Amino acid sequence: RYDYAYAGEMLFRFDDTNPEKEKNEFVEAIIEDTKTLGITWKRLSYMSDYFDYCFDVMRGMIRNDKAFMDNTPVEQMREERNKKIESACRNNSIEKNLELFELMLAGKADEYCLRAKIDMQNNNGALRDPVIARPCSTPHQRTGTKYKAYPMYDFACPILDSYEGVTHVLRTNEYADRIPQYQWMLKAVGLPPMEIYEYSRLNLEYTVLSKRKLNWFVDTGRVEGWNDPRFPTLRGVLRRGIRVETLIEFMLEQGPSKRSNLMEWDKLWAINKRIIDPICPRYVAVSVEKASRITIVNGP
Repeated sequence: RYDYAYAGEMLFRFDDTNPEKEKNEFVEAIIEDTKTLGITWKRLSYMSDYFDYCFDVMRGMIRNDKAFMDNTPVEQMREERNKKIESACRNNSIEKNLELFELMLAGKADEYCLRAKIDMQNNNGALRDPVIARPCSTPHQRTGTKYKAYPMYDFACPILDSYEGVTHVLRTNEYADRIPQYQWMLKAVGLPPMEIYEYSRLNLEYTVLSKRKLNWFVDTGRVEGWNDPRFPTLRGVLRRGIRVETLIEFMLEQGPSKRSNLMEWDKLWAINKRIIDPICPRYVAVSVEKASRITIVNGP
């Protein structure tokens, strides 16, 4: 709706690189909710559309000694990254890494993952040889059991942004330490750098916005569902009487500021009241059980 200002096009892409956390109902709900807000897109895609392309790019990284296969246990790997200790697998031969990579893709090397070879001494933890692909036997909601391993989001995102022709990347500043990693991935495979703009994520007072935490309420039956009116989801606030026009105005008022903000619900309700007052009829009702009949005599 607002892309006319810069003649831009919206690319709508789903991150479905982790089959253990993906559900078709989430995808369908996001598409429906986006349409509810009146947002339109030029093209819709899924990261799973490009898994084969991602793996080809990874093969190139291994051949150029930009990535290596690693079977270090998870806890040990985490400790080594915290202490800036290089993995014992870091200097494996390119031939061995390629062989292990193909075995992992075939589901025959579940103890291995693929890591980018960046800089274990860097003060930015995101640049200490992050994992860029890992095995997973969980069937994917779109590709079924075709793949036995999946690219990590931090690898797939910059590679596919470039592949799909993205020119400007907008990210909330909670990912600030990952921007150098994003640019490194592009440079490592010979792709041009992206222009990245950071902005502050929205926080609401006394409100949990974490999908993981909200999902706990749904899974444990403590709420009706994602449309529970107590939830800060689109469906939840619409059930409480917030209008779509209110949400759009509220979002636009936030702007692209980088300053952290903690918004109050009062502002949202004030916008909503201003919008509905001219169009919303108001009635006064009295409970039948508590009503009293009054007879007026000698009235006009």
